[in-house]
This record gives sequence, structure tokens and C-alpha cells, in this order.
Amino acid sequence: MSASPASDQPYREVLAGIVERVTFHNAETGFCVLRVKARGHRDLTTIVGHAATISAGEWITASGDWVNDRTHGQQFKARYLRTSAPSSVEGIERYLASGMIRGIGPVYARKMVKAFGEKVFDVIEAEPDRLREVDGIGPLRARRITVAWEEQKIVREIMVFLHSHGVGTARAVRIFKTYGADAIQVMTENPYRLARDIRGIGFKTADAIAIRLGIQKTAMIRIRAGISYALTKAMDEGHCGLPPTNWCHWQRSYWMRRRRSLKPRGAERRYGGR
Repeated sequence: MSASPASDQPYREVLAGIVERVTFHNAETGFCVLRVKARGHRDLTTIVGHAATISAGEWITASGDWVNDRTHGQQFKARYLRTSAPSSVEGIERYLASGMIRGIGPVYARKMVKAFGEKVFDVIEAEPDRLREVDGIGPLRARRITVAWEEQKIVREIMVFLHSHGVGTARAVRIFKTYGADAIQVMTENPYRLARDIRGIGFKTADAIAIRLGIQKTAMIRIRAGISYALTKAMDEGHCGLPPTNWCHWQRSYWMRRRRSLKPRGAERRYGGR
């Protein structure tokens, strides 16, 4: 269904398909350029976006817009990019051969697909001892494979969690790179840490994420984060204190109407009491 003309949200197209080639991927920022065999498109499509990890053979779903790059031509610029393990034998072999799973290269990828077919990932996850049925895979290599697969699963779970709460892929990658496997726990317990820990994410962005996570507008964790934000802004503007009149004006103009709930108390009135 197309978006209503009155909607504030721009219409975004969705592409889905198999990654044929990873042209570029920056492991630090997550920025990537992919060549994708997209459903409904005869030729390979260039998708530009962000992904914590990405490999040939993976199935991706991208939401974004088409752009015409002056140098590289037509590209699909993805705001959201979700990856999942491939399901076809061809995709599975390409994925395993990419080196994404430590301990597996092209040779072992071929052997594993020949031994287990489309059940390869089920074997790795539920019956890892069966990996030793493949010629050349001993206990040590089998262990490396299962550990690497578990790490990839954690990455996917974190990215799905972040996407489901309105976090774009570029920010999601920065969050994952900062907190690693603890990303979901950190965001669930105190999403306002994002504003403190991650460059490019301010209080307003963290607050929007917190609301989507179900944190009430009157929650003390939100009030304290707002107080810290107001004091930091005052400090950045050269002030060494925030008079009550200025404080009340700020709270009315930004995020709460309940003046009493936001009234600074004790140490929270001073910068040292954040």
C-alpha cells in the first residue's frame, strides 16, 4: 500500500535479493557497496548502505531510495539494511566460502554443502559434532566454526532489535561497534547512554529511541538525562550555572509540560551532580 500524501514520512522502496559481490566494506564504520541480484530486476543492482558484517551469498532486505551518482550511476541508497543467512545451496556455499565463518574457506564450504546440503546451518547450530563427518574437520576446526557462527547470530539479533526500534542501519552499526554483544542490554537498561557514548547521537535521538522502547515520559531515568542535557547545553554556551527561570523556559519549550516533575533537585542542579 502506498503512503498517504498527507504522511510526513517519505515513501521508501524495498529491495530484496542475494548479495553477489561485496565491492567494498569498511569494518569500522560499516559502510558498504554491494552488488545484489534483486528480486524483480534483470541486472545486478548496486546497493549502498551500512552493515556490521556482510558477505556474498547472504540474503538482504533493503529499504531506501534510488539515487543517481555522478560517477557511479544509478544506485539504491539503503537507510535500513537487514541481512539473513542464505537458504539456497548455491547461496550457502558462496556464504561459507567468503571467509565470514572462521575455519571455512572455499574447499571446506564445498565439502560441507556436499555433506549436509541445505541443512548446513542447522547442523552447525544444533548438531555441531556432526561437522567432524566432513573430511578434514577435526575438533579444533569444528569448535572455531560453531563459535564464529554464534557470533554472526548475535550480530543479526542485535541489528534486528535496533531496526525494530527505529534505529537506522548506519547508527545501528555504530551502536554495535560501541557495545558489541551487550548492545541490547545497554539499550534496554538505559538508552540515554547512547548520547553520552556514541559520537553523532545526541539527547534528542536517544530520547526518541527511549520512547520507542517504552520508557515513560515521566520516568526518572529520562528526567535525569534531560537535566544533564540542559546543563551540558548551558555549559557549551559558556554558562557556569542555569538559573531557575532559564530552566523552566527550557523544560516548557522542549519536552515536558509537567514542571514539577522536572524541577532540579540537590546535586542535579550542579554540573557535578549529573
